[in-house]
Amino acid sequence: MKQSLLIFLLSAVIGLAGGYTYFHFANKEPVKEKQPVATEQNNETSTGQKATAVSSKEGEIFKQKGCIACHSISKLNVQGGTTGPDLSNAYKEVEGKHGKPIEEFLKAPTSAVMSGVIKSNPLTDEERAAIIQALKVASEK
Repeated sequence: MKQSLLIFLLSAVIGLAGGYTYFHFANKEPVKEKQPVATEQNNETSTGQKATAVSSKEGEIFKQKGCIACHSISKLNVQGGTTGPDLSNAYKEVEGKHGKPIEEFLKAPTSAVMSGVIKSNPLTDEERAAIIQALKVASEK
């Protein structure tokens, strides 16, 4: 009985340690080299180099509303998440893809994910207008 308990405890400790080690090190992403950060005032990075991708004035609304957690808008130089599609052509594509104009889609999205997002963080008329204007600018670039 003592020997069985000892073997069980030893196996449990080894298993837990192995699992911890695997999940701790296997889920680590490689360390990426830090990129210089651009300031919006002078368009220079902290190292004095000119920045190549500074977010545009139109892109600010996407940052304020948290859209960039899932979306990027490459034509506005707004880097964001990759879970959702790049919104650079959304102004032209939403109606064909979702069956309603972008104005209506932003009020009541037809996609399950966006329905939940908009329901928990509704857009004001001004915010919706700013997003639509920014998407129009992106689509024209």
